[in-house]
Amino acid sequence: MRGKRLSIGLRALAIFAVTLLVTSTWATTNWNEKVLHSFNGGNGAVPVAGLIFDAAGNLYGTTYDGGTYGYGTVFELTPNGSGGWTETVLYNFCSQTGCADGANPAAGLIFDAAGNLYGTTLAGGSGSSTYCIESSPGCGTVFELTPIVGSYWAEAVLYSFCPQGGFCTDGAEPFAGLIIDAAGNLYGTTREGGTYGDLGTVFELTPQAGGGWTEQVLQSFNDVNGAEPFAGLTFDAVGNLYGTTYEGGVHGAGTVFELTPTGGEGWTEQVLYSFCSQTNCTDGTQPWAGLIFDAAGNLYGETLVGGVGGSTYGGEYTGGTVFELTPTGGGNWTETLLHSFGSGTDGANPSGGLIFDAAGNVYGTTEGGGTYGTGTAFELTPTAGGGWTEQVLHSFNNNGTDGAYAEGGLIFDAAGNLYGTTEGGGAYDICSGGCGTVFELTPVYRCSECSHCADRELNVLPAERRDMLKQSGTERP
Repeated sequence: MRGKRLSIGLRALAIFAVTLLVTSTWATTNWNEKVLHSFNGGNGAVPVAGLIFDAAGNLYGTTYDGGTYGYGTVFELTPNGSGGWTETVLYNFCSQTGCADGANPAAGLIFDAAGNLYGTTLAGGSGSSTYCIESSPGCGTVFELTPIVGSYWAEAVLYSFCPQGGFCTDGAEPFAGLIIDAAGNLYGTTREGGTYGDLGTVFELTPQAGGGWTEQVLQSFNDVNGAEPFAGLTFDAVGNLYGTTYEGGVHGAGTVFELTPTGGEGWTEQVLYSFCSQTNCTDGTQPWAGLIFDAAGNLYGETLVGGVGGSTYGGEYTGGTVFELTPTGGGNWTETLLHSFGSGTDGANPSGGLIFDAAGNVYGTTEGGGTYGTGTAFELTPTAGGGWTEQVLHSFNNNGTDGAYAEGGLIFDAAGNLYGTTEGGGAYDICSGGCGTVFELTPVYRCSECSHCADRELNVLPAERRDMLKQSGTERP
């Protein structure tokens, strides 16, 4: 598994709401993959996290390595009007002495209402501690990128973790991205630090009237209530926070937790589920990704390993799950396993998080498994009997240029195409196993009601759907 080969032990939500242009007439039979960009080291390398769109349809993301100084980048991909995409590096990290501006971003980005970008770096900043990553200076940062003119963006470090050194009670090494509330406060997690040593925190950053930001630790994990949150957070409609921890909990195999504001500045944590509560961890173990809600208030997520299909392959434990947590009243939640990976070529080790389409289908990626053992993009579709059916949309091929090890999640565009990153593979072998890619997956539909098709079994791409639908008389775009 690619993620475990990184020097810091990487294994790694942006939700992009769309309305899909799919009806029962147009049954998806396949997805075509296209590499939009291959990283070459100089323009970035190893994109661990997923992507976000701006209102104009440009893509933004980060790379963990590469760039001018070798400590990662923030990049933009812009469609060039000829079917291709042009990359612009918006920022190269470690441009300041001692990487005071941050180093090695492992998380994705978010926009605020003014068009500024926010993210985290796993290392760098002005803090330091023996608990932080030995291969990079500093304990991590929260940063902001502000567009100035043209393609120039100014970076500002909003917070450097562990400013006093020592045990980093304020947190250390933020692996995941951020979320923002209506007041402009930022929320995130650190995988290390906190009151109890190196078990991680949940934090809030609040902008101050005179400039600057104040950090508050909302939760320090103590192993019993979870440990090592690698994923970001999710809000519910009333302002409660939800997330996962990779370890800790009753069985030491990770948790799903909720943080509820208690008034003033306090928050109360409740562990909603502790993994490996079933024999052989068939309910899943070690959740690496964050959570999403459906319209009914149920939570969906992934575990990196465990489930009923896990096995040892090539010296590494495979498997992983997609799960649902349903509130049952009185603060209790029930877990349902939607899919266990590892039954063949269906993928293994999902870590990038999930998204829904308008029909309630779930999409995600896996780091491993698939036809070539180097990851997949998948879809889960609910069935009438209450189960879920998995379809592999694409198997990445480590021996080719289409990418390998999809550790970040997926996003939709308005036409129903999927976009994501792979941390390996691509056209350049300057990095061991490739420097990574940005890819697009386009659905292919079977032409069962096409007035222009002589062959009703013909597969067509969305751009070719220009006929009239018989049952509705509505012209397809």
